[in-house]
This record gives sequence, C-alpha cells and structure tokens, in this order.
Amino acid sequence: MSAGTFDLLTPHVAVQAIESIIGVHVDGALTSFPSYVNRVYGFGAADGRQYVVKFYRPGRWSYEAIAEEHVLVGECAALDLPVVAPIADAGGDVLHVMEAARADREQEFCFSVYPKRSGRTFDADRDHDWLRIGALVGRLHAAAAGGAAEHRMTCTPEESTSRFLDDLEQAGLVPPDLAGEFYDLADAAVERIAPLFDGVPRQRLHGDCHRGNILDRAEQGLLLIDFDDMMIGPVVQDLWLLLPGRVADSRRELALLLEGYERFQPFDRRTVALIEPLRLMRMIYYLAWQALQRRDLRFRESFPQWGGRAFWEQEIEDLRTQLRVIEDELA
Repeated sequence: MSAGTFDLLTPHVAVQAIESIIGVHVDGALTSFPSYVNRVYGFGAADGRQYVVKFYRPGRWSYEAIAEEHVLVGECAALDLPVVAPIADAGGDVLHVMEAARADREQEFCFSVYPKRSGRTFDADRDHDWLRIGALVGRLHAAAAGGAAEHRMTCTPEESTSRFLDDLEQAGLVPPDLAGEFYDLADAAVERIAPLFDGVPRQRLHGDCHRGNILDRAEQGLLLIDFDDMMIGPVVQDLWLLLPGRVADSRRELALLLEGYERFQPFDRRTVALIEPLRLMRMIYYLAWQALQRRDLRFRESFPQWGGRAFWEQEIEDLRTQLRVIEDELA
C-alpha cells in the first residue's frame, strides 16, 4: 500500500510545467501551501496575476478520476456556485500531464492551475452562519445530483471501508500482537453499520466538506474549495463534517444546517442515523490516507509518532469508543 512520491518534482520542473500552461513567466519563487497528499504552490506571474498550481500525488487518482473532479467543479461554476475552476489552456484542457526524469527513473505528474482566491477560514458563530453553510451545500448537491463519476470512490462500508482495511492489513502496518484486536473490531463495526446504507440514495459529493474547505470572503460571500476527495455517497456525508461535535451534542447546529440545505434540496431526515457510522468510516479512511504517505519526508516530519505501538493502541481505543457511540445512537 503506497503511492508515488514527489522526489522528481523540483522547483525548476514545476515552473516549466506552469509556464507551459499559463503562457507567461513565473515572477519569483513558488510559495508552498500545506498539503500532505498533493503539492500545492502559490505564485505570481509576470502579468501581475496570482495563481495556485496543484500537482496531484502520483498513483492516488487516475487521470479519469481527476477529470471527473474537474467536470463537477466546472458544472458548479457554470451555475454560478462559489467554487474555483481550473484554468484552461489554449486547447481548452484544464488537466495536464508533465514528465520529470533523471538518470535512474521517470515520473509523470498530473497538475492543474487555478486563479488564486483569498479568504479567511469560515467560523460559524451565529445561527445565520449555519444557515449559510447549509444553503451552500444544498446548492452544491442540487447541481451535482444529475451526473455520474464512475472512477470515484463510493462511500459505503462495503465498497470503501472494507477495501481500506484490506489495504492496511496487506501492508502489515499494525503490530502483530495488536493486529487481531484491531481488525476484529474494525470488521465487526463494518458488519454492524453496512445494512444502514442499504437503499440510501447516492450522488456526487464534495467528499471532504469541513469548514477548513470553506472560505469567507466578507462582501463576496462563501467560497467552497478543494474537491480532491470528491466521491459518490449519501448527501449527509457533506453535512456531518461541518458539525462542531457528535450528533448528540450538535442538535441545534444540525437543525440550522438542514434548514438552510432544504431551501435548495430536499433532505431525508432518516439519514441522520448515518452520521456516526460515517465518522467511524472516516477514521479508517484517514488511517489509509496516512498510510499512503508514510514514506513521504514531509509527512514523517509532521507525524513522527505515526505507526508506533502507542499510536495503534490509541486507534483501537478510538474505534471501540466510536462503536459504542453508534450502538447508543441506534438503541
């Protein structure tokens, strides 16, 4: 279980790729933005404009899967939703492939260039703020409901979580004396929650819709960014990550979110029961996300304790706690 590295993506290679698309010279150095999965840089061009370039981690998504992300963002932009669409080159393409090489190997990188948009991370301090976020997600789902994304992950326990667990097990990352307890617990959790997703409608989603991916631009309103984790799944997946805590502790915020959401899109209130199962699924997804990057220098520097015995002991306890929460919610 591994993904490609960015060893061959030097600043010189990145600048060459950027200039081949925007058609003007990069003015000054690239500014690295925090991203452990991809490589994201801000830069100014000789024409005075500010841009952002994203180099996708090799091996994480196929070209087709990335293209499906761009299709959704483009459809949203065409409907005047507040998103940032990638810039097309002279041929109309928004997703590009470049090759870097050195004596011993070659590496392809998919990348896209975006206009830079500024804003502060959105903090929901008032009831009106929760209504605004709910309305934004409702507009997104209304726009996304009609399309397909066959190369993207389907967010259900059996179609995604079980696969992540298989990947972790094959990689042998859990200490042998803890592995049995970890996988028995995780498998039991998947078996318990899988029937809850039977018959629940699925559609295209943002996939990682937390407040860190929503910018507040004062007079310009909210801006939804980073569709990198776009997926197919139940619409509640794009709502629960916005909540300040567990369902039991976030009833008021959830009610306001749904009030704003239903101004643009109907919502099946029965799917609120999926929120805590989805939280458990994200815990396992997050482990798989981290495992993909475990050999990356930037990741190791940021998460030095990842993968140690104490780390996995805490993961086991967290899974056990979350499964108890789910049982209490379903009782």
